[in-house]
Amino acid sequence: MTGRYQIAFLPGDGTGPEVLAEGRKVMDALGENDASPWEVRDYPGGALYYRDHGKEWEPETEAAAKSADAVLLGAVGWPGVSLPNGDIAGAALVLGMRQSLDLYANVRPCQLYPGVLHRISGEHRQVWAPKNVDMVIIRENTEGLYAPTHGVLRRADETEVAVDTRIITRKGAERVVRYAFELARRRSKGAPEDGKKRVTCVDKSNVLAGCRLFRETYDRVAKEYPEIERDYAYVDAFTQWVVRNPEHYDVVVSTNMMGDIITDLASVLQGGMGFAAGGNIGDAHAMFEPVHGSAPKYAGKNVVNPFATFFAIEMMLRWLSEKHSDARMARQADRLERVLASTLASGTARTYDQGGSLSTSQVGDQVAAGVRAEKR
Repeated sequence: MTGRYQIAFLPGDGTGPEVLAEGRKVMDALGENDASPWEVRDYPGGALYYRDHGKEWEPETEAAAKSADAVLLGAVGWPGVSLPNGDIAGAALVLGMRQSLDLYANVRPCQLYPGVLHRISGEHRQVWAPKNVDMVIIRENTEGLYAPTHGVLRRADETEVAVDTRIITRKGAERVVRYAFELARRRSKGAPEDGKKRVTCVDKSNVLAGCRLFRETYDRVAKEYPEIERDYAYVDAFTQWVVRNPEHYDVVVSTNMMGDIITDLASVLQGGMGFAAGGNIGDAHAMFEPVHGSAPKYAGKNVVNPFATFFAIEMMLRWLSEKHSDARMARQADRLERVLASTLASGTARTYDQGGSLSTSQVGDQVAAGVRAEKR
């Protein structure tokens, strides 16, 4: 691609603006001496914007997000602020974008870096070996229980019945399963325990018809990838296996809500939500985010961990590289990952969730300085 990439920042609510400010700081450092490869612009929206303006975002914000080369989202949601139908205010920036841009694959890497600690029973310590945690969990992102196929029956101002309908389609299952197998094919290391390329299908097909369709589709697609090992787990069993034996997993694929739950569980393996980044990816568009949410109780305190935002930026750069066959973006992603890995290994950039005392902005300053010192 020639010219500059247009990157839309949607800071959103709570701690979202704080972590995206550090993300901009790091992107500015990456862009120095590289002919300014991107233009970053902030656009307002979210629950607090809805509270103050009566709409979740402006038409020009929506248009900019849809026309951008990539989107980075901070977080949305605020206590007590909802739409008239009860839905979370600001959801247009997340669920709405997933639907309107057909971002059907939610991609959640789960990798534990040396130097990252866990909080288990209130203690900061090392539980899992970093070499044993390196997987990617893929969930379908446009249907399932999160599709807009729900409603309530209200009589005399009282909700009497609430209905949520889960939609599983062959098309939706096939394309996300294929995405998972293609990703497994590209990943160089395979599962940590044996180096095998493996895709694990997580469902509840022993009970649910939609999951049976999902697994049947998985089996049909898997035949096209004979070099990749098939693997299966019911979701309830998976929740214990992934904690007990994370080294078994390479790529995991699941339905929307089940995948949402197991990815947050898996974030514990990588040190917590402060390190968890996600990509919402379709064939033409993509949006990336730290997935820790708006965290209202920490908003304005400059204490939250910004590493998830930095890893989301790394994901964004790799996606731009793949989509546009742009080796420059791949080099920038590699550069950023090296800095993040070395900073974490040093143990000098720990926020409260890692037992440290550095502020959000202090960590951002340290990572930006590391980027400037790192050769391109």
